[in-house]
Amino acid sequence: MNAYQNKRLWKYILLAFAVIIASGSLFYTNYLARNIARSERTRAQVWAMSIKQVISADDNDFLPYVFAVRDSSLVPAIVTDEKGDFQFSKGLDTTKTFIPPVPDAVKDKNAPNYDPDYFKAELATMKHQHEPIKIILPRGYWLIYYKDSPLLSQLKLFPYVQLSVISVFLLLAYTAFNSSRKSEQNQVWVGLAKETAHQLGTPISSLMAWIELIKDKFNAEDDPLIAEMENDVQRLEIVADRFSKIGSKPKLEETSVFDVIEDFVNYFKVRVSNNISFEITGDHDLVAGLNIPLFDWVIENLLKNAVNAIEGKGSIRVNIGTNKAKDHIVIDVIDTGKGIPKSKFITVFQPGYTTRKRGWGLGLSLTKRIVENYHNGHIVVRDSELGKGTTFRITLKNIRYNG
Repeated sequence: MNAYQNKRLWKYILLAFAVIIASGSLFYTNYLARNIARSERTRAQVWAMSIKQVISADDNDFLPYVFAVRDSSLVPAIVTDEKGDFQFSKGLDTTKTFIPPVPDAVKDKNAPNYDPDYFKAELATMKHQHEPIKIILPRGYWLIYYKDSPLLSQLKLFPYVQLSVISVFLLLAYTAFNSSRKSEQNQVWVGLAKETAHQLGTPISSLMAWIELIKDKFNAEDDPLIAEMENDVQRLEIVADRFSKIGSKPKLEETSVFDVIEDFVNYFKVRVSNNISFEITGDHDLVAGLNIPLFDWVIENLLKNAVNAIEGKGSIRVNIGTNKAKDHIVIDVIDTGKGIPKSKFITVFQPGYTTRKRGWGLGLSLTKRIVENYHNGHIVVRDSELGKGTTFRITLKNIRYNG
């Protein structure tokens, strides 16, 4: 398992724990809410019995105790007759008015009147929340509707508020931590890259001196092997220059895209198997702002990935053109390799992702960074089919050129 897959696995594990914690919180809160709801149902039933007792009681001395039980209920409630006509209510907003007086048998001298519209809205809410409690009277019956107390309503809402606050906090914490970690990683990479460039400087200079010495001693100015050695040493100089530029804003020069790619492909193709053919097609006159050492690195990484994807014979073609508006240059690197699954089109650019047993999985990640951060361009997997090949597309800003 590579570093990227390991990182993704831990993300899934942490997400699973978060889901378990959230589910547990919701389950326990719902458990408490159900218990409180049963308690409120019992209190509403007791209140209903007290009303019935008030209406049917003959012993007036007993009524104060019944009123005390009735008035102890904190659950908002409304009482209607079998026709649905209002009789009286409990625990509603005392600022609402204009409801006819309650019956004498259950009339409270201090009870306020209620607004019919407000009353209808409250009754609709109660009917939606709970089944009514029916009390049988000597003449007909009454229905007692009630709704959740403010405490129960808040308790039902609490876990969602809690999880929302925790989610926002975790998101902010993750963003800050991730930003800090990336900044620290960038500093490490920049320091390592510059130190690598510094360390390469001495042996490269020595190799250049040795080549000159060989030329003079063996009169090998025109020897093709010496010429290739010089090309490789110059390549080492370019690599060192690349590393020295990491972490700083490179200077972009107006350059022919076709010429830059052609030069590198000519250097690269003689160093790979003869079973792989190379072709460059497209417009020779397109110009973009490029830093040649860094852009060569982009082409090199794409060509190396294409070569590694081809098993046996195959071909690599680089096509250079423009989009429909002709304001961007489009570079397609097309191979006939084993292809990439569609689910991995974005993943391949992640640091640490690789399908090879050997490798750090940094080539395409660095390629994306060089294209997007240093050249203000864009790179994507344009198309791929398993067993047939892959097309990587680079998009750069087009500088008008009338060559």
